[in-house]
Amino acid sequence: MRETDVRPADPAEALTARRILDAAVLEVDGLTARLEAGDILVASEGERDRIRGVLVLEPLPDGTGTRLEAIAVRRRHRARGIGTALVDVALAREGRLTAEFDASVRPFYDALGFECERLESGRYRGWLERD
Repeated sequence: MRETDVRPADPAEALTARRILDAAVLEVDGLTARLEAGDILVASEGERDRIRGVLVLEPLPDGTGTRLEAIAVRRRHRARGIGTALVDVALAREGRLTAEFDASVRPFYDALGFECERLESGRYRGWLERD
């Protein structure tokens, strides 16, 4: 397995981040502002340092943590721990993460240790705190 490097996205990587999110059918409003605020993390691996995954954070207005708004990994690079590495860095940085997601991706959140509850909409809400 290759080593995964997770870091805040550089403004020059906005198009790549958007393409990865688009490929996962994830729409993020205000991507440029989030990028400028340092709330987008990217994961790269290998000698060429190519971006394989993206995580978008949104600080909660009440100061109780940060919402994981979107996470996406290029399809052919999934199941390599890239999404886990992104969440680990985000959690270490923020201390508490919350997320809302569809049932189809609940196994990913369960594997990371998120506490989950089903919402009336059929989606799920999860939260994870640093030990």
